[in-house]
Amino acid sequence: MEYSGSCLCKGVKFKITGVFESFYLCHCRYCRKDTGSAHGANLFSSSAKIEWLRTEKKIKTYQPHKSEHLKAFCTNCGSALPSLQMEGKLLVVPAGCLDTEIDRRPDAHIFFSNKANWDESLETLKRFDRLPD
Repeated sequence: MEYSGSCLCKGVKFKITGVFESFYLCHCRYCRKDTGSAHGANLFSSSAKIEWLRTEKKIKTYQPHKSEHLKAFCTNCGSALPSLQMEGKLLVVPAGCLDTEIDRRPDAHIFFSNKANWDESLETLKRFDRLPD
């Protein structure tokens, strides 16, 4: 498979070739903080290759002290970006930065015991196709 992706400002573009072994929705406190949402949605691959097509804007990484959590992001728009982790052995890709459709559903929720207290029965909420009036 081949996937393309970018940041919000389009200053960073990339291509990923290969397969993702897993797709997790992570509820750890780090993923909740760095996404500003209920969970992170990350794809993982030990074999896929990433090619950076455009890096007009700088990519920066941040790792909290004494943590295995690593966040890569565009320094211009703040969008989450892929990162190589575990000494280059694991490619972690935030699902939302892909421009290509993902051909799989998440495999599981992880760190579910850390989920936000408001993250319950969200499928029962009203749904709008745009910002409500």
